Amino acid sequence: MNVEDAVRTGLVTAADVRAAGARIAPFVRRTPLLRLPGEQLWVKPENRQPTRSFKVRGAVNAVARLAGQGVRHVIAQSSGNHAQAIAYAAAEQGLRVTVVLPDTAPELKVSAARRLGAEVVIVPPALREEACLALADRFGATVVGSDAFDVIAGHGSTGAEIVTDLPDAGSVLVPVCNGGLLAGIAVAVKAADPAIRVVGVEPELAADGAASFRSGTRTAWPVELTYRTRADGLRAPVLGALAWEHIHRYVDDMVTVTEDAIDDAARLLLRELGERAEPSGAVATAGYLAHRAHLPQGPVVAVLSGGNVASGAEPLLRTGRPQEVG
Repeated sequence: MNVEDAVRTGLVTAADVRAAGARIAPFVRRTPLLRLPGEQLWVKPENRQPTRSFKVRGAVNAVARLAGQGVRHVIAQSSGNHAQAIAYAAAEQGLRVTVVLPDTAPELKVSAARRLGAEVVIVPPALREEACLALADRFGATVVGSDAFDVIAGHGSTGAEIVTDLPDAGSVLVPVCNGGLLAGIAVAVKAADPAIRVVGVEPELAADGAASFRSGTRTAWPVELTYRTRADGLRAPVLGALAWEHIHRYVDDMVTVTEDAIDDAARLLLRELGERAEPSGAVATAGYLAHRAHLPQGPVVAVLSGGNVASGAEPLLRTGRPQEVG
């Protein structure tokens, strides 16, 4: 699909991603690529963002645009990282912010949202979206969905940085929740080089996105299934409608990984790179370890999407500084 076709269908374009990248630059960090020793894998450490998650990219872009339109109160529902990002973005723009979180959200993420100034409402997982819409109506607040157009465009800046730093990448692996990150990265990567494969990675226990990709139809899983995975940031029961439109057009494949593989990847990232990944953040690296034999030749990039996890032991000593670009 070319740019004109994307505009006609209401999809995010590479131009939208470039504009978002410029808009958010003062508020986010340009993360490097880190080479995993002995492997063809480069890791994009989005755990280094101000809220320890890639979510800040889309949140800042969306909230800044809303503030420019005169919006004074934003609201979002989230498993935790999107909530923190919206709170951070709202604080930067001087807006009131309310976030709806499930009662299963880690206390670390709940407390962080409150510290950033958010009014936090806790509900059962299945009621997150319903409660968010009801509160938006009551407060006159504007909902910032995690796959809104401007959110996807902001997330796309991750992909734009990847192809700038590693233009000869063969594949980019991206964790999948509601699909906003995968959608944005796919737009940016395919605009730069359509030959680079973009692959979504999900836990086997929350594989609604993979099921959608295989069937060609957006497919929902009940929260009783998706909430089995320890990757709490990837438990959304269905891909976002707008994210799905991008994924259906631009993404090359979707793969799944086991819970054990996620744990192994998190330990590897800490041991070899000194990067602390939450389970959701380790999923793309797990995808590389489990599926590398089936990936095309060339360097692979895995997005370490977040590191909101309680600190434990200090990182193990490494034999040297990891190779870094960007």
